[in-house]
Amino acid sequence: MKTIEQWFSEYGESHQNKTNKLIHWICVPAILFSIVGIIWAFSPIAAWVLMAVTMLFYFKLSFKLSLAMILIFAASAALSQALGAYVLEASIGIFVVAWIFQFVGHKVEGKKPSFFDDLKFLLIGPLWCLGFLFRKLNISY
Repeated sequence: MKTIEQWFSEYGESHQNKTNKLIHWICVPAILFSIVGIIWAFSPIAAWVLMAVTMLFYFKLSFKLSLAMILIFAASAALSQALGAYVLEASIGIFVVAWIFQFVGHKVEGKKPSFFDDLKFLLIGPLWCLGFLFRKLNISY
């Protein structure tokens, strides 16, 4: 299994452009929330199960980043719950708009999204954003 640094290095290869990075720092968390929200709309239990399974992958990579992801997943679940009957429509809207921006960012970057090479990069994106934040705050991960 790759280390977190290997994942970040490979992910970073197609995320060098300042505009693309900014888009990702906004849209990756939005997409993460929207996925939780879409699943939540059908079954909160299924959403919790999916988050728990994802955490198994994250814990293998970084304990500290995983702890932060628990908070992000909990916030996504709380927001999904708070949106009530509107969670599905809101989540689908966020999902579509955020992905449009992601592809615009990659067009600006001139490189295809990493997940075209390995679907696990869809799980790495949120950690990559957190890794940036951890480095800015001088927190090891």
